[in-house]
Amino acid sequence: MDQENLIQKWLLEELSEEESKAFDALEEAPLYKNIIKDASSFKASNFSTVDDFETFKNRVTTPDPKVKKLEWMRPMLRIASIVVVAFGLYYFFLFNTLTEVETLVAEKTTIELPDASRVVLNALSEVSYDEKRWKSKREIKLEGEAFFDVAKGAKFDVVTATGTVSVLGTEFNVKQRGTFFEVACFEGTVRVVANGHTEILEVGDNFKWVDGKMTTGKNSFTEPQWTKNTSYFQRIPLAEVFAELERQYGIAITHETIDADQLFTGGFVHNDLDTALRSISEPLDLDYVILKPNSVRFSKRE
Repeated sequence: MDQENLIQKWLLEELSEEESKAFDALEEAPLYKNIIKDASSFKASNFSTVDDFETFKNRVTTPDPKVKKLEWMRPMLRIASIVVVAFGLYYFFLFNTLTEVETLVAEKTTIELPDASRVVLNALSEVSYDEKRWKSKREIKLEGEAFFDVAKGAKFDVVTATGTVSVLGTEFNVKQRGTFFEVACFEGTVRVVANGHTEILEVGDNFKWVDGKMTTGKNSFTEPQWTKNTSYFQRIPLAEVFAELERQYGIAITHETIDADQLFTGGFVHNDLDTALRSISEPLDLDYVILKPNSVRFSKRE
C-alpha cells in the first residue's frame, strides 16, 4: 500500500495490525500523531469537517509531481501547530491576570496592592492576587508570613491553608507555616475563620492555631517585630523558633536530646547569626556549634 492510502486509512482509523506497523515506520508518523493530538484539544477545529481525504487534499494544493508524496501536508500541519500554540498564548495572556510575589531565604519585600493597601512579606513567603478583579473582590492568598496595612473599603480577605482573615481596613499580621497559624491585630477589627471556628480580634489581640490547638492572647508589641529585623516569640514551640532561624539565615539546624516542643519566649536579630544563636541557647541552657557556614547544631549544656 502506498503512503497516501496508508495515511488516509490512518485518518479513518481503518488500519489493520500489519498496516499500523507500516504507518508507524513512516518518517512522518511522529509529526502526524503530534499534530492530531494537539489539534484535538483545540475546540475551534470542531467547527468544520472535511468530506473525505481527496476533497481535503484538493482544497489545499495541486500536487507537484517533482515533490515527494505527502509534502503538501507539511505546511498545513505546521499552520495547525502554530494556531494551537497561538491560541494557548492568547488565552494565557488574556485570562491569566494573577499576580504572584515571593521571597527567598533571608529576604523581605514590600508590595502595594491596587487599592494602595500595603503588604510586607517575610522570608520564604508568597502571595497571589487577581489585579484586574481587585475592585470587585479584594482577596489575596498567602503562604508564609506577611503584615497587612489595608486601605478602607470593601471586605479584604487573606486566604491561607488553615483559615481566612477578613477585615474592612486595618493593620494585622498573618503567619501560616505548616501546622502553625497565627493572626495578630494591630489596628481596627479582624475576623478569623479557621477550622470551623470564628474569632473576632480587637486591637492588641492575637489568635493561634498550633498542631490542632487554639489559643488567644495579647500582643507584646504595637507592630510585628520581624518587620524591624527581629523575630519575637511568645510561648511558641522551639521547633518553630528553629524553623524561623533557618528561614532568616539560610542555615540547617540539627539538635540532640532537646525537646523541640518546649515553649520559648524571646527573640533573635536577623543581621548577626552568633548573637541570634546566643539569644536562643542561653535562656534554654543550650550549647551550639557552627559546623560549617550553613549548618548549626544545638545540644543540652553539660
